[in-house]
Amino acid sequence: MSNKSAIGMIEMNSIAKGYAVGDAMLKAANVEIVFNRTICPGKFMVMVAGDVAAVESAMSAGLDMGSETIVDELIIPNVHPSVFSAISGTRVIEETAALGIIETFSVATIIEAADAAVKAANVELIDIHLAMAIGGKGFLTLTGDVAAVTAAVEAGTDYIKAKGLLVDKVVIPQPRKEILRDKL
Repeated sequence: MSNKSAIGMIEMNSIAKGYAVGDAMLKAANVEIVFNRTICPGKFMVMVAGDVAAVESAMSAGLDMGSETIVDELIIPNVHPSVFSAISGTRVIEETAALGIIETFSVATIIEAADAAVKAANVELIDIHLAMAIGGKGFLTLTGDVAAVTAAVEAGTDYIKAKGLLVDKVVIPQPRKEILRDKL
């Protein structure tokens, strides 16, 4: 799929319903599955990408199917391209300047935070970690100069704070390289 300008995601508390939601989303519109899997703690996540209208149609079908099992959901119409590679773990960052970290209680909010952060300031997303082995939470790491990282972290946390889903945020001006050994 060439036009992945939008992203949609539904997080559910039912694994069985999660598969049905993914199927309904794919049948409703020409979208591509980014994730269709279990996440901690016993939840299920379906993420699709495509053009805005297709993602909106797929999300409508998924939300109807998922109904009472839905924990959280998101649609980002013009998602920043770096969000895809940060989610998939394919970003390669040679070295870091300042380091920003945002941690949330839900998968949907960390993706929204990443998109807002990278659109707000001249930063590079390093990674977006979604729920696995961290109790269903999400976190992101990003880098840039201190002012840009600070602005990005603030922009990324504004929405999360409003939803009451922010765990914590940190800006480290000059991190030791060993801190991110497994990320670079």
